[in-house]
Amino acid sequence: MALKGKKILLAISGGIAAYKMNYLVRDFVKKGAEVKVILTPSAENFVTKVTLSTLSKNAVYSDFYDQNGTWNSHVELALWADVLLVAPCTANTLAKMVHGICDNLVIATYMSAKCPVFIAPAMDLDMYAHPSTKENLEKAERFGYHIIPAEFGELASGLEGQGRLAEPETILQKIEDFFTQPLPQSHSLDGKTVLITAGPTYEAIDPVRFIGNHSSGKMGFSLAEEAVKRGAKVILISGPTSQKTSTKNIEIHRITSAKEMYDEVFKYYEKVDIAIASAAVADYAPKIVAKEKIKKSEEEFAIELVKNPDILKTMGEKKTHQFLVGFALETQNEEENAKSKLQKKNLDMIVLNSLRDEGAGFQKDTNKVKILTHSEQKEFSLKSKDEVAKDILDFVETQLKK
Repeated sequence: MALKGKKILLAISGGIAAYKMNYLVRDFVKKGAEVKVILTPSAENFVTKVTLSTLSKNAVYSDFYDQNGTWNSHVELALWADVLLVAPCTANTLAKMVHGICDNLVIATYMSAKCPVFIAPAMDLDMYAHPSTKENLEKAERFGYHIIPAEFGELASGLEGQGRLAEPETILQKIEDFFTQPLPQSHSLDGKTVLITAGPTYEAIDPVRFIGNHSSGKMGFSLAEEAVKRGAKVILISGPTSQKTSTKNIEIHRITSAKEMYDEVFKYYEKVDIAIASAAVADYAPKIVAKEKIKKSEEEFAIELVKNPDILKTMGEKKTHQFLVGFALETQNEEENAKSKLQKKNLDMIVLNSLRDEGAGFQKDTNKVKILTHSEQKEFSLKSKDEVAKDILDFVETQLKK
């Protein structure tokens, strides 16, 4: 068994999902793992030391000192573990972890750990979607920690959305996979250069107004971050978006219009190994851009549009050695339209998502995709865009090995 003899240190913080850790501890022990549990002070409001100690067959700690004055060494606990799992990880504990606010036994142990760290966040949906939580999770990933994303479902508040702790069996599987499989980001793209386009394009009408779309660029930035984790050098060409990255080896170029994106893409396209066109490029642009703001006057106002250059089609035409991936966002006849685009634009692979799928599309943190090549296709469930990026790059790597 993958977990037999493995030493798992479980750190529980104070969220309602803490009760699920009783089942997880039991399952770890059944799999042959040795488990020790530490608690934040607030976690004791949700679980008991007696239950966790009985299930783990080890003492459970929540403070630096026992009632008899015995010191519980956070250093010994940290060095004992093969894996540190923080579950559920509340917004508060996550913030303390990434900013080094060491005010309890859990954080002191975490900061002394030399083993891999897994984080399973759980909180209400607005807290999970808050920019500070997103930034903290991104920072944790940059530290090299493994995030087990929160799932969709009913939350303690009565609301429904993303923020629910991953189920115990999911967490168990992630830990088992860690010990049985090489991590997908372990330099599998070493030596490769990946070109990624992201976000929308804005086509000016006048100095104030533009034609655009709702693309946030989240999918492209997630792909860029994941490719770097796998050892690739990434050239990211992004339209107007609030997305940011501080990751090394991502060379980011900001553009506004489709013509600017076209020019930027073909500065680098010839020398890249993989190109992923996830940007939502405007098909048309105003034929004439007014030099001054257009004043409201007539009841009706017409704008003459002209076609923008087809960046993806040109990439297909100029393709020599590149593995070329396109995206298709459809609202009807999805698979048929995606297959047509795959063929007509000379793509190696296309990622299809539909606006009819709840949780997919623009301005969302999640996506649901189907990947198609000329000979096969695979459908995936609704996931965070970070997880979708992993699925896409896993699929690309599989195709490259054929």
